[in-house]
Amino acid sequence: MSVNVNANVVIIGSGISGVAAAHRLVNAGFHRVRILEATGRSGGRIKTGTLGDNIVEIGANWIHGPSEENPVFRLACKYRLLDPEALAPENQAKDYGGHPPFVTNIFCSSGRKLNTDDMYQTLEMFAELMNESSKFESQGGEPLASVGDFVRSEVQQRAAEEWKDVDATTRSLRQCMISNMLKLECSINGTHSMDEVGLGAYGLYKTLPGLDCTFPGGYEGLVKNVMSELPSGLVTYNQPVRCVHWNNTEKREDPVTIECDEERIVADHVIVTVPLGYLKKHHSALFKPPLPLHKLHSVQRLGFGTTNKIFVEFDEPWWDADCEFIHLVWEDEDGMVDKVTDIQRSWIRKLCAFNLLKPTERYGHVMCGWIAGHESEYMETLSEQEVAHTVTQLFRRFTGNPTITPRRIMRSQWFHDPWTCGSYSNTAIGCSEQDLENMMEPLPTKESKSQPLQVLFAGEATHPNYFSTVHGALLSGWREADRLIAHYSSMSSSELSKSKL
Repeated sequence: MSVNVNANVVIIGSGISGVAAAHRLVNAGFHRVRILEATGRSGGRIKTGTLGDNIVEIGANWIHGPSEENPVFRLACKYRLLDPEALAPENQAKDYGGHPPFVTNIFCSSGRKLNTDDMYQTLEMFAELMNESSKFESQGGEPLASVGDFVRSEVQQRAAEEWKDVDATTRSLRQCMISNMLKLECSINGTHSMDEVGLGAYGLYKTLPGLDCTFPGGYEGLVKNVMSELPSGLVTYNQPVRCVHWNNTEKREDPVTIECDEERIVADHVIVTVPLGYLKKHHSALFKPPLPLHKLHSVQRLGFGTTNKIFVEFDEPWWDADCEFIHLVWEDEDGMVDKVTDIQRSWIRKLCAFNLLKPTERYGHVMCGWIAGHESEYMETLSEQEVAHTVTQLFRRFTGNPTITPRRIMRSQWFHDPWTCGSYSNTAIGCSEQDLENMMEPLPTKESKSQPLQVLFAGEATHPNYFSTVHGALLSGWREADRLIAHYSSMSSSELSKSKL
């Protein structure tokens, strides 16, 4: 629906949700739309960089569930940003529940390459348990508080039956493999430990069909293409917002004033798209009056953790030619642990798995390592030389090759980025569907008699099912734009009705 609207809309944040909201509003006939961006670039947690001659994703990595239901996939197709394989109908039809099957190599801390077939039963058991973990949200009656507790409890019970004919050494190694998989889940979920992810709410996250794919030219191409369809000058860069002054009284004053360092901007509506990590840290300064208690409690209850990447390039491969994913299993972790006790000395143990950048003809021999939690946050404080040294020692230990040396290394540092304060949201213990609904509720609340829709909220942490994803962020931006479009469309209709009377 197209409306001719002079309302002044300010969007805080030029990530994909902010850009998507602006695009939707401008196309619907809003003339006065402006984005305020704290940094010097658009994209937010979509951030493409280079390692040598290779394009690498410092932020968002995949289109999760690239199928027609996914708006990111549809836009990527529209802008012709994907490889032909990603467009194949059979790729879109595959549904792996968010855990694509990779050809894996498994190395252990004594310098041996394990037979993947020997670990297959363990990997299958873990996949089943993660699938079962997602069912309690709809069934209720979760037996334990966290996903981590549930996995450990179930492995112990099932191992007693399914592994009863296995020798003690093999049983121990399988439990060490469970530790590795739990650490990997920490990276997938953006949490320090799966003990912090609520079992009851875990199933709120929904997956889409399709074999996850990447952008050959970089994820930022998506943002640039959407922005190319916006009026020039719509984004003001290096303009942090210090405070949003909104009005929850019946006084007829300016509804919203946005306070920046050198400017005060009056608006009819503001769409706040800042990351949940930033909101957790700065909500008290960012909103005057403060957020209503129920909304604030949801901000506090939802989880927001750090997942970082460490890119490693080698001159020659030391893995199998068809390998897509590498697991590093510590042989003294049969307690099924996903965090370390001495972070400064043992942070490297959380660097649990690597995906190989494919195709090799494009990327050479580059892998992307995944590390989450407080270990990941500590890694950010080290120099690149310290990280490179520790990672080199790790590979030498696990391959048994004392001469193996990476050509170059690069890492992300999302926790210490002042505008994100981490990576993405998760459903922590104590969360419920209501918290996600509270996150997207506009201010003032419906009970108020002051002007409606003054402050709206978008971003991945405000999507009830696709939190932590780019498509969730994109859809949330469209949702809030549509909320304003519907508001002004209904106003226009009522004015039209009056004029006919």
